[in-house]
Amino acid sequence: MWVAFAFASAFFAGLTAILAKVGVRHTDSNLATAIRTTVVLAAACLMVLLVGSAPQVATLSASTIGFLVASGLATGGSWLCYFKALQLGELNKVAPIDRLSIVLTVVLAMIFLGEADHLATRLPGIALIGVGTWLMVRRPAAEADATPVPAPSRGGWFLYALGSAVFASLTALLGKVGISGVESNLGTAIRTSVVLVLAWGIVVATGRKTRRPPIPRRDLTFILLSGLATGASWLCYFKALQDGPASVVVPIDKLSIVVTVLLAGLLLGERLTRRGWAGLALIVAGTLLMLL
Repeated sequence: MWVAFAFASAFFAGLTAILAKVGVRHTDSNLATAIRTTVVLAAACLMVLLVGSAPQVATLSASTIGFLVASGLATGGSWLCYFKALQLGELNKVAPIDRLSIVLTVVLAMIFLGEADHLATRLPGIALIGVGTWLMVRRPAAEADATPVPAPSRGGWFLYALGSAVFASLTALLGKVGISGVESNLGTAIRTSVVLVLAWGIVVATGRKTRRPPIPRRDLTFILLSGLATGASWLCYFKALQDGPASVVVPIDKLSIVVTVLLAGLLLGERLTRRGWAGLALIVAGTLLMLL
């Protein structure tokens, strides 16, 4: 059953990326992250009420709460970096970099969680994902010469996307440890509360220096929809993590890149080159190989 939850998480995560990309076109990325987090927390709290797991808070140990808080901080860092990368770069290039968190998660899971079995399939899978990511992100020399890139976004999106991948891998590892023995919806709500405080804290801190224009209604709509999709993805993701191995759940979740690329082409007009399609095929092949 955890496999079904992992695939559902991938679908909603792919949808989240598209909605988020549209929502941050004219809106500060930190503010967009804070608004999304508010929606996700509301969805998580609703699920906690529906399943009746709120009383379990009193039984949580200090170490469990500590891991959930740390996971929330890592999630906040990942979201802030990802939204900024989406604002500066193309979705079809940001998404593959973010998927490098698969490699980091599997390596860390082998080291710290002891999930070191099936190396004969996992290591080649990691290699395919790495090569596929390079193919999707690398710009052909002819295209780079013909299409000048504005100085502010020339390398910034890459660094933010890479930061998102690093924080996402830490989120998975800390979340895996933190939700052992904790109802998954309650764990999600606690982590999201931490993200909410972090996100709005950054908005308030940066807002003192710059005066933000009002959020366009269209942007706000897509940001809210992105939050709902994120909430659905998270609830499925942490339910899958609770029942299945992190080194398998994370690769399934990262198949959301297929949904992202297809929707980016249909809705945003971001077309992949032959090199990009080859890279996407390698990423999917590497992910499926790791599932064996």
